Amino acid sequence: MPISAPSIAALLGKISRTPLSVMEVCGTHTVSVFRSGIRSILPPTLRLVSGPGCPVCVTDQGEIEAAISLLDRGAVVAAYGDMFKVPCKGGSLASKRSGGLDARVVTSAMEVLSIAVENPDREVVFLGVGFETTAPATAALVSEAARRGVPNLSVLSFHKRTPPAVELLAADPDLRLSGFLLPGHVCVILGHAPFRFLPEKYGLPGVIAGFEPDQILLGLAEIVRQHEQGAPALRSVYGTAVKKEGNTKALGLLEEVFRHRDAPWRGIGTIPDSGLGLRKAYESFDAEKRFSLSLLPGAPPAGCRCGEVLTGKIIPPECPLFRSACTPLSPVGPCMVSGEGTCGAYFRFYKGDRS
Repeated sequence: MPISAPSIAALLGKISRTPLSVMEVCGTHTVSVFRSGIRSILPPTLRLVSGPGCPVCVTDQGEIEAAISLLDRGAVVAAYGDMFKVPCKGGSLASKRSGGLDARVVTSAMEVLSIAVENPDREVVFLGVGFETTAPATAALVSEAARRGVPNLSVLSFHKRTPPAVELLAADPDLRLSGFLLPGHVCVILGHAPFRFLPEKYGLPGVIAGFEPDQILLGLAEIVRQHEQGAPALRSVYGTAVKKEGNTKALGLLEEVFRHRDAPWRGIGTIPDSGLGLRKAYESFDAEKRFSLSLLPGAPPAGCRCGEVLTGKIIPPECPLFRSACTPLSPVGPCMVSGEGTCGAYFRFYKGDRS
């Protein structure tokens, strides 16, 4: 069983003789760690590594350029707000909107259905990004559009699957990771099973945690406990929210609407079976097919090392653009744009020490 709160200090103290490197996969974990000052109370031998858990950050440059190209072709493109400032070769969604094209910020996928119904003479495209947390909402949008017969709505599905990316990083010998702090909200949907490969195949602890400081500390202490006992396992310290079987209704909807496909990840490359594309039954809502899009990998901005940040190879201050050419007001790469981006978190909180 996962440890209780009174055991945290004792277990964390033990790693003074056992250096560990733990990846917090999710950007929300990264921000919470900084905001709460957790690093300042950890032993120096416990290293936290930020991973590719920011959906805006991992969206490939070519995917964003494809969405912008649809604006140039007269379509209405709707997306979540964080996507609007990501720069690329064709500008950004925000700059295109400033230039008079019809890019719209939405806060839920279902808003796009209303936009399509209210504009029957326009093609309306939803830019579907994010992991298993946002993909069910996109699936529900497609399912409802099909049920209601909305002909002018389509989706660019750039959704990513978390487990294949985690496995890629677990298998990387250069990272020398000691365990993974897994995102609670993803596991609310997926449950436990998709991450069993961590202890079973790689001998690494995987601990599911929420985003409050006590949850993060419990998760880290559980990873330490497993190392102390030499017994890597998949555990959850987020038991009130995460069921072993996950959210069966959401999983059923994902299975109905989406198929797995290879997908490009910024800074990582193409990961097999890590994307979600629309199944044949829903291909009439597939914007890639409707607009005959040819998705090509986009070149990252010159000098941007966002890809290395996303894979834990460097921290943002090691990028020469950090705090100089690249700031939240003038971001060069998406890691500085998103509220969950590692570069943005370092810009706001990092003081050059373990804070």
